[in-house]
Amino acid sequence: MIKQTLLGLAVVVAPGLAFAHSKSEATTPADGATVTEVPELSMRFDDPMRIISVTLTSPDGDVEIERETGMDPATEFRALPSEELPPGSYRFDWRGMASDGHPMQGSFSFTVTE
Repeated sequence: MIKQTLLGLAVVVAPGLAFAHSKSEATTPADGATVTEVPELSMRFDDPMRIISVTLTSPDGDVEIERETGMDPATEFRALPSEELPPGSYRFDWRGMASDGHPMQGSFSFTVTE
């Protein structure tokens, strides 16, 4: 009987836990977008997120970016490319900590054309 009660409780609580984490609502550039320039890289979250690390990668390797957002939890993260991005495919990877303490990570990709 205790097993059934615990199982029932787990079924009721599990969906609520799945929605407890922050999620990315939008990125700039948008995921999968083709753009001619990238003045900034940004992400907007539905709940404050502490972004711990970010990496912008091209086929030639990592691209230097300057972080504008600090380490405090925020609903928006911003970074700037150190110089104009040449045409090519890029991937932005991030790692963070949600307000509930869970580690989070994600990525978005975009293409720069002439």
